[in-house]
Amino acid sequence: MATMEKIPGSKVKLTIEVDPAKFEEATQKAYIKTAKKYNVPGFRKGKAPRKVIESMYGPLVFFDDAFDIVYPEVYEAALDEHKIEPVGRPDVSIIELGSLGENKPVVFAAEVPVYPEIKLGKYKGIEVTKPEYNVTDDMVEEKIQQEREKIARFVDVERPVENGDEVNLDYSGTVDGVKFDGGTAQDQSLLIGSGSFIPGFEEGMVGMQLGEEKDITVTFPTEYHAKELAGKDAVFHVKVNGVRVKELPELDDEFAKDVSEFDTLKALRDAKKAEIEKQFIEQGNVQKENEAVAKIVEGCEMEVPESMVERQTDYMLQDIAYRLSMQGMRLEDYCKFTGNTIDSLRLQMHDDALNRVKSQIVLGEITKAEKIEAVQEEIDAKIAEYAEQLHKSAEEIKKDLKPDDLKYFEDQIVLDKTLKVIMDSVKEVKAKKPAKKADTEAAEEIAPKPKKAPAKKAAAKAETADTTEEAKPAKKPAAKKTTKKKEDAE
Repeated sequence: MATMEKIPGSKVKLTIEVDPAKFEEATQKAYIKTAKKYNVPGFRKGKAPRKVIESMYGPLVFFDDAFDIVYPEVYEAALDEHKIEPVGRPDVSIIELGSLGENKPVVFAAEVPVYPEIKLGKYKGIEVTKPEYNVTDDMVEEKIQQEREKIARFVDVERPVENGDEVNLDYSGTVDGVKFDGGTAQDQSLLIGSGSFIPGFEEGMVGMQLGEEKDITVTFPTEYHAKELAGKDAVFHVKVNGVRVKELPELDDEFAKDVSEFDTLKALRDAKKAEIEKQFIEQGNVQKENEAVAKIVEGCEMEVPESMVERQTDYMLQDIAYRLSMQGMRLEDYCKFTGNTIDSLRLQMHDDALNRVKSQIVLGEITKAEKIEAVQEEIDAKIAEYAEQLHKSAEEIKKDLKPDDLKYFEDQIVLDKTLKVIMDSVKEVKAKKPAKKADTEAAEEIAPKPKKAPAKKAAAKAETADTTEEAKPAKKPAAKKTTKKKEDAE
């Protein structure tokens, strides 16, 4: 039997009674399962009668194990009885210890986090700032230069090393006259001025001649990841095997033909300008969506259970760990290099995670209010779009789809349609220009300064560290367990 009451924090409290006979059955199972743990003089392990063990170790000796056996069944039954869908693990506390020979039920309370009730405010006609952008000639030229760099070639030269040269070199490093791991290499390529080797190393190579050998003294950073080398002076014996200089192609129509489908340099520049404009428009649309959703969230009333925020934080940490792994780094190493811990990262992410959860809840409520669903034609179109990206047929993709995959496509369609409902009705307003100094001073004379509202971040940003060096002069590498409280038995 279970009763339910709503409590603050978007939770419900279930008070659950466990029938004495059911708990007695669980206690007997616990005895059979754990009897070998108890040493009783005069009995082989596991052979002592239950009553003897209880008299020796106390009447509650099997209580925890019995509770663990009976809890899942009675808890799930209580959830079904009151049609509760938890969004996190419950906090459990024991209220009554039960019979202990008196045929009384065990009673416990479970505080269960549930999906929050929300009072949805205005979500149509939201004012958003109109994005402003200006594609400059410098932006276009930067794109053109990137294309030049892609097809640049290095040619051998016979002159002293200069900044920007690519050098082939051998090196051997020592600290206090002793070689160290990772400090020796041959036929290595290094772009002088790239900053990819220990500070002072590349600068020390400028002016060296082809075939020249030289000792370069550097100091490892005090925060170096190899603690045995941190802050120490090192000497690298270096030999220059070759010097090459970057040669960029001429900017002409032939260049345009080499790097694109365009026949003229003007056409390539026009295409790059259109590409930048498209990026600005896409970024502007995302900016407007974020602003609109943030304003809708501010206009709603809800109490978000902390368990939902914790789960969102878990997802964000997993995302950071995945992106770091793509750079060959573990999350633990990232924490070490940045002076963080997993707990401190979680704390930094808390507000962003809370905002994400609120946004998800609000969008879900709008979806319900607008009765938005994904129809089969839309699902097929989304699958076809995905298949095209993978250069496969839609039939091939459908054949391998799992239920979770299909749900993902449906969720994406519903989210897109929900955002469209919001964005189709937004009102764009120009960004307010900052007041002139004279106007500001005049206003301050007749009105007190308003307090600044706390800034709200739209999404968590995981900054991946790229500041570590190798030991060589080297290139930078690149479910809450259920808690139970028991009263002491007298």
